[in-house]
Amino acid sequence: MTSATPITGHLFGLVVLDMAGTTVADGGLVEQAFSAAAQRLGVRPGSDEHARQLAYVRATMGESKISVFRHLFGAEDQAQHANLAFEEAYGERVADGLVAPVPGAREAVERLTSEGRTVVLTTGFARTTQDAILTALGWQDLVPLTLCPADAGGRGRPYPDMVLAAFLRTGAVADVRRTVVAGDTSYDMLSGVRSGAGIVAGVLTGAHEKDQLTRHGATHVLGSVAELPDLIARAET
Repeated sequence: MTSATPITGHLFGLVVLDMAGTTVADGGLVEQAFSAAAQRLGVRPGSDEHARQLAYVRATMGESKISVFRHLFGAEDQAQHANLAFEEAYGERVADGLVAPVPGAREAVERLTSEGRTVVLTTGFARTTQDAILTALGWQDLVPLTLCPADAGGRGRPYPDMVLAAFLRTGAVADVRRTVVAGDTSYDMLSGVRSGAGIVAGVLTGAHEKDQLTRHGATHVLGSVAELPDLIARAET
């Protein structure tokens, strides 16, 4: 990927967007893929253990999936086995056409790009799954940079590493406060706040509700990412 020229004409020149739940609608595939992975490790669907683990998965939406499995299964070999099973199950569902853009998401990205801003897509999934989603949507060339936790030293959300990696690798802005972060989970919000981004926008098309997003640092809460370009434009006036 080539670095973008630093932007001086916009207050907010770098926009870092989450994928599943923010720009990509997956119809609950995370929970389905988790159940398939947990079953492979002997956790029976409908059991108390399955319910406990699923509640944790829901609470930590947006976090790096391998980190979630390390918490749930402890031993590294089990965590890696579960993560591989999860990625395989999710990838199969993506290949079956069970993902779609959030309405207006592509148009929002294209508008932001046409305005001279650099847009980066991030995910808590592994690179293989991220690439499968991008391919399924025909988004391989939509943005100049896509990031997963492995691209940022292995730490996903709620750490700020992916946002800071986008800041460093694109060179789109000289000040991290000129960055916009948008996502659908509390961990997206924490990641944005911890990175120092000037706008941290929560969207209501995914995992968490307005109070969760606000409680974890959202500066704005939007109905969907389609509203983001107008929000940025207003913030610059």
